[in-house]
Amino acid sequence: MSFEYIQKVPTPQEIQEEFPVAASLKEIKKERDKAIADVFTGKSDKFLVIVGPCSADNEEAVIDYVSRLAKVNDKVKDKLIIIPRIYTNKPRTTGEGYKGITSQPDPEGKPDFRQGLIAMRHMHIRAIEESGLTSADEMLYPENWGYVEDILSYVAIGARSVEDQQHRMTASGFDVPAGMKNPTSGYLTVMLNSIYAAQHPHSFLYRGYEVTTSGNPLAHCVLRGSQNKNGRNIPNYHYEDLSLVNQLYKEQDIQNPAVIVDSNHNNSGKKYREQVRIVKEVLHSRQHSDEIHKLVKGVMIESYIEEGAQKIGEGIYGKSITDPCLGWDATERLLYDIAELS
Repeated sequence: MSFEYIQKVPTPQEIQEEFPVAASLKEIKKERDKAIADVFTGKSDKFLVIVGPCSADNEEAVIDYVSRLAKVNDKVKDKLIIIPRIYTNKPRTTGEGYKGITSQPDPEGKPDFRQGLIAMRHMHIRAIEESGLTSADEMLYPENWGYVEDILSYVAIGARSVEDQQHRMTASGFDVPAGMKNPTSGYLTVMLNSIYAAQHPHSFLYRGYEVTTSGNPLAHCVLRGSQNKNGRNIPNYHYEDLSLVNQLYKEQDIQNPAVIVDSNHNNSGKKYREQVRIVKEVLHSRQHSDEIHKLVKGVMIESYIEEGAQKIGEGIYGKSITDPCLGWDATERLLYDIAELS
């Protein structure tokens, strides 16, 4: 047999019962969810900033980082809605490497999904408790939605997952925005098809049940750049790219057309300091065109306490063990600049 069954993991209901969300935190999430939804439906002109480490590998450092974001948020909340990136699942192109705290709660230890699910939920809840900010995560495993459905305010569907039917159908059952990234190939039609699918009802098998969903009108596109057949980065955050996506949206029967620009990945070529320039160019494009101003609802930024990246085991507090990130000082300046320019 090629499958070895290691251990039975708790169900989402069991984990939620063991680590419940307090009534006060549920109210925070309700208010945050509405404020974020209002941006996507056009009721609010606030700008979304989804910002945080490439992977949330250390609870203490992540909570420290999110607490810093909360202080900035208090100063810019009339212009921005800051959504911490607490990404507990890390897609890997080749399947090798650290896959996030959900599968490996100790980056230097062995995989343990039971402890990983607990660590993931504990960190998300603690972040709300200590910052008052509900967060974003990436859905690498569709069957894990139940473990976080009551704590997240934003979910990203990655470039390698966006073509998968199970991801699309699961996203159609979210009650929060689902950011569908363009695939690594860069094909915008694939991304738009995924948005269309996520916005419509579906019937399918999910965690041993036959389920139906009502569709998610807040599904939208995330532009993260792409690669050509020679491995060359092709950014898609420029004015012309945004104009093209705007036109493609008009040709589709899609509700609440919206774009979030991912300033790292293939848009920056993982040159993390370029994120500052990229974000400011996107803001300039919004100022130049009323249509793009209406279309582009926010940006994603990979940022942590210390800039750059380290190898697993180096033990530098608040420094990414996956993709390199913008440091805190540069991030703080950029957040204030975004508030000024948005």
